[in-house]
Amino acid sequence: MASTLIPEAPIRSDPAVSAVEKLKIVPARHPGRTIATVVVLLLLVPFLISVLGNPRWEWGVVAQWFTAESVLRGLGSTLLLTVIAGSAGFILGFLLALMRISSSPVLQAVSWAYTWLFRSVPLLVQLLLWYNLGYLYEKIQLGVPFGPVFFEVQTTTLISQFAAAVLGLSLHQAAYSAEIIRGGILSVDQGQLEAAAALGLPRSRRALRIVLPQALRAILPSAFNEIIGLVKGTSVVYVLAYSELFYTIQVIYNRTQQVLPLLLVATLWYVVITSVLSVAQYYIERRFARGALRSTPQTPWQRLRGGLTRSNLLSRSGSRNE
Repeated sequence: MASTLIPEAPIRSDPAVSAVEKLKIVPARHPGRTIATVVVLLLLVPFLISVLGNPRWEWGVVAQWFTAESVLRGLGSTLLLTVIAGSAGFILGFLLALMRISSSPVLQAVSWAYTWLFRSVPLLVQLLLWYNLGYLYEKIQLGVPFGPVFFEVQTTTLISQFAAAVLGLSLHQAAYSAEIIRGGILSVDQGQLEAAAALGLPRSRRALRIVLPQALRAILPSAFNEIIGLVKGTSVVYVLAYSELFYTIQVIYNRTQQVLPLLLVATLWYVVITSVLSVAQYYIERRFARGALRSTPQTPWQRLRGGLTRSNLLSRSGSRNE
């Protein structure tokens, strides 16, 4: 068979498309944001120069004591108190929250009274009361009422400095954690629970699959805020002469008379701990946001990479238009 060649029709360019391609892309201007950035930099630079250039901060002393063995031991005690008191406080707070939302008036009253009492008394007073519990009760006994005693111990032996610190911090934390958890549970729409009950889902599955994931989105920001507050609240334990970070720093500067640089050592370590917790909070909240947002928030590295990509595209388009 003979083949015939059909000439191709010339491609006609749309004048509207050509006009759009010739347009020059100009980035949006934000003069207010630019002025605010300049003002902040003008204030920030002198502050940094005054801090880093002032010899009275004694940065050499800060570097000397920052990783000293005694300071690291105090830091370990602070972290240990935070982990134990935070875990115990949130576990007890979860139980108190369940008691508060239960239908039993006795459980509701006990939970409300606990929260009211421990939020009313300052943490410093609670620590001192627990440490001096031996004055009220000389012995702690376990046994049958008006019967034989199976276990007996001196209160002063049982309630050490560490035990008093853990008791005071844990019970104090539980009162605030209970309200945070209760608020998160109540934030879940009750219509979802009614719909799940109508579908015949068991109560345990409703709690784990419907209530808990949604409640955690409301609980996490306040919970991490409480944990960060607990890290700094451990410094109050110095009144018990327990060798946590702040008490250790006090002992050192009382001996060396280098008050400001050693306080700066404690400040820097608290900043490091809270910064790590803040990063953990960001990624945990990002994970739990997957069911509530159409797209998860970008990480700082993703935002930086996206900004660099957009700036490169704008520069290329600008050079091409020129």
